[in-house]
Amino acid sequence: LSILLTLLVPAHTTRSPDCGGILTPSGLRYLAEVSKSHAESVLRKDLMARPAPDPSPTSPSRSQIISVKVDKFSLTLVPDTGMRLSIEVDLGITSAPSATKEMRLSILADLHVEMNPEGNLELVTSDCKPTLEEVQSTEDMDSKSSGSDVDKQINVEKICLEVSKLLLFPNERLMSLAAPFPITPNCQVQYLPLAAPMYSEQGIIISLQTTFQVAGTVIPLPVSPVPFSMPEPARSSPSHLILAFSEHFYTSLFSALEESGALNVSLLSSLTTVTLAERITQMGSLFQEDLPVVLQAVTRSSPRVVLEEDKAIVELFLTAQIGTGSSLFQSFLSVNVDVTARLHLSVADTRMIISVAAVEDIELSLATSDVGPILAALLEELFLPTIRKEVPAQINAILRQGVFLPHIASFTYTNVNITIHKDYVLIPCNLQLEAK
Repeated sequence: LSILLTLLVPAHTTRSPDCGGILTPSGLRYLAEVSKSHAESVLRKDLMARPAPDPSPTSPSRSQIISVKVDKFSLTLVPDTGMRLSIEVDLGITSAPSATKEMRLSILADLHVEMNPEGNLELVTSDCKPTLEEVQSTEDMDSKSSGSDVDKQINVEKICLEVSKLLLFPNERLMSLAAPFPITPNCQVQYLPLAAPMYSEQGIIISLQTTFQVAGTVIPLPVSPVPFSMPEPARSSPSHLILAFSEHFYTSLFSALEESGALNVSLLSSLTTVTLAERITQMGSLFQEDLPVVLQAVTRSSPRVVLEEDKAIVELFLTAQIGTGSSLFQSFLSVNVDVTARLHLSVADTRMIISVAAVEDIELSLATSDVGPILAALLEELFLPTIRKEVPAQINAILRQGVFLPHIASFTYTNVNITIHKDYVLIPCNLQLEAK
């Protein structure tokens, strides 16, 4: 299993997974559980629709389905093949006010997920076997004639043709998996399936490739040094779904934010030109009035995320122009700033909330100066407090809405347990159907 996602990679070297998920047998059971009432509603609508009246006045009274109750609805995994849907439906049938009969409709269908030419995942029925049998009757009816009468009302072919619609995740919802989601006003994330899922005893394994769009254009991302492979889950995982994200995914996310300009931030310092002139004498000749000092930080190279056991680190490489004014900015110092910060990860609904939890290290070095040479110790004394406080605050403000996780419409994630490992993050969670 450790190389299953790698095996799914097509020959194109530009397409390789950087995240994925496993829908476990527990998850399939939950989907069956929440689909049961939906299936009953669909079947009741289809089966209890009144047939067209017979024009012959001498025709005998027709059998009428008066009740539909789904007694059993299960969805199980068939390793290497797909899923098996088993439904048992109790039907109440009458042909006269005093004559009632109970029949059982059993449906056994094999389902699997394919990738269609548009690149979307699609639920397909490969085999369907419906059977109809009598359970009990209140009078001695001609079972053969009444059975055939009921058969006319139950369009077996239609039921099999649309059996996947009895599940609560039809193809419209599967397509929502690959929808673009906003991160910032001009940056979007999209998870694209690389191939049809694979089926193992652990669950349904889907490999995904992330793309990021900035202002509507897909941007090139750093090349992953090694293909990502889905880690093997515990055989008896109680979670419905196990999501996994590679180190490359997080580096790509921050690279997309850099490309969109989101990491270029303006930091307001508590310093002014007068207070700076007390430590840097040439400031006095450059500025005659007391003005607030502003740091305008821009990225000078792509950020990098490093994942270790129980630890996620982001490395930011910035250049801070230090100057005055907002509309007409006048820079007098340029400082290279390298920030190493801890990341905190959590999940809210279907979004991953990423925040800078603590700055572990900051290195400052003078790049250019219009006010003469300045010792590194003085740079740190003057500007380190502002950078240490404001850079995390600004990044957290950018990411406060979170990054949407791969998900299908109408379901959210609960009982989330995030674990950070070397090179990847594992997110076991449960599915929760949203209340209408």
